[in-house]
This record gives sequence, C-alpha cells and structure tokens, in this order.
Amino acid sequence: MDTFFAHETAVIDEGCEIGEGTKIWHFSHIMTNSKIGKNCNIGQNVVVSPQVVLGNNVKVQNNVSIYTGVICEDDVFLGPSMVFTNVINPRSAIIRKNEYQQTIVKKGASIGANATIVCGNEIGEYAFIGAGAVVTKQVLPYALVVGNPSKQIGWISEYGHRLDFDEKGFATCVESGEKYQLISNKKIVKIL
Repeated sequence: MDTFFAHETAVIDEGCEIGEGTKIWHFSHIMTNSKIGKNCNIGQNVVVSPQVVLGNNVKVQNNVSIYTGVICEDDVFLGPSMVFTNVINPRSAIIRKNEYQQTIVKKGASIGANATIVCGNEIGEYAFIGAGAVVTKQVLPYALVVGNPSKQIGWISEYGHRLDFDEKGFATCVESGEKYQLISNKKIVKIL
C-alpha cells in the first residue's frame, strides 16, 4: 500500500521513490528514478524529470518544471510556474543529454513565481528569489535577489523577512525574534 497520495490523473513512472505523506496533484508527471522525500506537496501540472531529487517538506506549486540535474534539499519552496534549465546552450537539432548541468537548491530556500534558474548554479540556504527573477549565477545563503538578471538587494531571515542590520552588523527577525550577524557585508550567520 502506498504511503503517499497521488491524484488519479497523476502519472508516476516505475522506479520512483516517494516519501510518506507526500501529495501529488492533478496532471503531474513523476518520471523514472526521481526521488521525492516525505511530506512534499507537488502541485497541479508539475513535471519531475528523471533523477531529480527533492528532500523532505518540499512545496512545488502549479506548473513547475524540474529537470534532470536539479537537487532540492529539505524545506524548499518552488513558486508557481517557476522553471529550471539543465543545458546552457540548447538546440533542438543537437542532443545534449550528456551535458546536463547540476543545480542545487539548499535547505529552506524559496523561489518566487515565474522565476527562471539557469543551470549550473547553487541557491544558498534560506535564500529568497523574487518573483520573475532570472538567476544566472550563484546565490548566497540568506540572500534576497530580484530582477533580470537577478541581483542581491539585501538579506532575509529563515522566516522570510528582510533583515535590517544596525551599525554594528546585527539584525533581528520581526517574526521569530532570531538574531543575525552580518560579516564583512558578504555573509550572515544566525546567532544561537
């Protein structure tokens, strides 16, 4: 007996691993040899290509394409109609399946609606990609990035709130009360 839910219109190929408590909704296709963790939610009309890895508690909104080469760690959010690429220079007449590049989305990161993630990049832990952004390079942990091409405009807490650092380089999340420190304007650390 399956320990996950799949809507009757979903297509799940043989050889997939799907974790307990995961839900797969209307017209989604989970392709062979993909791994989906526990308590994930795969929205309507989603494609999960072969060998994709999704961690636990990943939320995939409607109309998302997750292509071979993508790895999402735990607690990742993929907004409606966002897309990944997996070949840097695709051509219809040239087969480049041996050139797929890896894209890693680290724990807790969120990618907004209609964003595009160009392959070969890493999205850092708890990073926040704004709606419609086009990511063409690595995104730092806790970074807030927007635009086309995307650029970092600030830092964000694990609860998804913009952090305003004082003159000594400290900030507090308005929702959680968690404290963060900015180091050399290049990275932040959560203070335990």
